[in-house]
Amino acid sequence: MNDRPLTLMAVHAHPDDEATGTGGVLARYAAEGIRTVLVTCTDGSCGDGPGGVKPGDPGHDPAAVALMRRQELMASCDILKVSHLEMLDYADSGMMGWPTNDAPGSFWQTPVEEGAARLAKLLRHHQPDVVVTYDENGFYGHPDHIQANRITMAALAMTALTPKVYWTTAPRSMMQRFGEVMREFGADWQEPDPAEAAAIAEIGLADEDITTWVDTTAFGGQKFDALAAHASQGENIFFLKMGQQRFTELMGVETFVRVQDTTGAAVPENDLFAGLR
Repeated sequence: MNDRPLTLMAVHAHPDDEATGTGGVLARYAAEGIRTVLVTCTDGSCGDGPGGVKPGDPGHDPAAVALMRRQELMASCDILKVSHLEMLDYADSGMMGWPTNDAPGSFWQTPVEEGAARLAKLLRHHQPDVVVTYDENGFYGHPDHIQANRITMAALAMTALTPKVYWTTAPRSMMQRFGEVMREFGADWQEPDPAEAAAIAEIGLADEDITTWVDTTAFGGQKFDALAAHASQGENIFFLKMGQQRFTELMGVETFVRVQDTTGAAVPENDLFAGLR
């Protein structure tokens, strides 16, 4: 028998994505003795600067933002007990349609084969049993999330490894509840126009199409604190306003769709490592 510990690798686009999308599973599996590896693909330089200054506005210093977000990411990893942090350090591409999409060196402009080759080295080194990343649309169409999916799937194809592979998702029933909670906490949540509403309706999956529901409520405090470590990013403030208890009620189950498997574990499942232990 191989005495190598079971290993989970999560491939994310930006500092703070690890907390919102997979903070619960990273904390839970670390507590269970599973080795956890986080790969963060970009430097987060298109995030908010000190005082909430936005990219492109006077006073926004991408290099300073990247340094600040690296420090926040390291703090988040300490909270989640991540075993290994790997940073690819591509330049943040910003939201779809931003000029930074076209900047030389941005993740979105990086050839998939180049990024995949770098990630394949990490896959061979860490030998993960489970790999988690985004779906083909990056969950909501963010270019760096889409690129993370592309390089992950291409990197896996470059190796002889056969881990279980999952894409993060959300049940559409939860997306509806999320909007209700935003209004409850006074967020500026305007009813979208029909085109936006149709796009929002496509985010996530119907509940019956989700293969994997992982209960991480016991680790809601760690997930909340990991997100709080990224407090420079204004989009996180809404989550922190909820307080830990309500946050855990809303975000305490993390959901995935299984896209690669050799274990034959039945779905729906409640454990990313079903069939491996």
